[in-house]
Amino acid sequence: MKEIKEILKAYDLAKRHNEKTALATVVKVEGSSYRQPGARMLITENGALTGAISGGCLEGDALKKAQMVIFKQQSMLVTYDTTDDDDAKFGVGLGCNGIIHILIEPIVENRENNPIQLLNTCTKNRDQKVLVTLFDIINKRESQPGTALLFQEKSKIYNQSFTRIKPDAQSSILKACSAVFSDQKTLIHPIEQSNFTAFVENMQPSIRLNIIGAGNDVLPLVKLAKAMGWEITIADGRSDLVSATRFPEAIELLSGKGNEVVSQLKVDQKTAVVLMSHNFNYDLEILKGLYPYKCPYIGVLGPKKKLLKLMDQLSCHGIVLQEEEEKLIFGPMGLDLGAESPEEIALSILAEVKAVMNGNKGGHLRSKNGPIHNHPAGTSRP
Repeated sequence: MKEIKEILKAYDLAKRHNEKTALATVVKVEGSSYRQPGARMLITENGALTGAISGGCLEGDALKKAQMVIFKQQSMLVTYDTTDDDDAKFGVGLGCNGIIHILIEPIVENRENNPIQLLNTCTKNRDQKVLVTLFDIINKRESQPGTALLFQEKSKIYNQSFTRIKPDAQSSILKACSAVFSDQKTLIHPIEQSNFTAFVENMQPSIRLNIIGAGNDVLPLVKLAKAMGWEITIADGRSDLVSATRFPEAIELLSGKGNEVVSQLKVDQKTAVVLMSHNFNYDLEILKGLYPYKCPYIGVLGPKKKLLKLMDQLSCHGIVLQEEEEKLIFGPMGLDLGAESPEEIALSILAEVKAVMNGNKGGHLRSKNGPIHNHPAGTSRP
């Protein structure tokens, strides 16, 4: 979501300068690629780039294609195939041994629900959403439908591209949206009796990080989380430490007793809570107030014996955690990186949070069997 928000800011700037723009989206990958479907980049007519669709090898060629799209005001699908190990002929030096399909769309300001408008709607709240991008691999030179539909629990927002396809295709896409909405897994959906393929994308909100504590060791944690585009809340009983001057990166600052601030904490399935107050009783009040736990990660700073003591105190207050509930609490929190300094500890904590949010164990990539990335369902695997 961070990349999308940066693209929206860049688009607003280009609009103020009366610059035309195009949006490049990775819609399908076969084999290996640095970026996966959903990676986006905004290109202005003057050559400014925001976001990324590769590790830097595709951007130059995509810029030329995007300027053509802007000039013609017609979308196009571009395919880079390096599976023959001779990517030098493209002049882009991919070296990924994969096939990458990139859709480039002109952004027409007065076109209702254009791609930028749909992306902007995705950022308005933390509700679950599904975004559909349509493309035609068979007829790449033809104008592509592009970003066509935003599917939400109680509404659908679509543009002309969606209304122009056949009813049977619309019905097929809506069923795919329902499936993605249900299992929260992006998929590549070939539409039967049609040349179109739908990239049906599960749009995840940014990770929300609720930090309990405002000491100096929190400062590097906040800066690193902000760099990753996470939404940060700071809560502490020491009002002199909880200030916008001290934590300009936070979107929310809470000050008060533990039982007072815990009722104000916002939690969902993309929220992590980390206890760093260095105050046992304060941390206990937070754990008591959060129960029953509705977020996938609660981290406790300190040794294992501190966590065990917290669990004992919870039990004394009538809160006896089941095995599945205990799995949500990480103490000592962080991946085992051998971290010592506050900055290293911050890296360890955020790496563990990210791994948990993605359902990963946080091990070595070299030990992983198969591809590095989790491909959307429906794509071929190397």
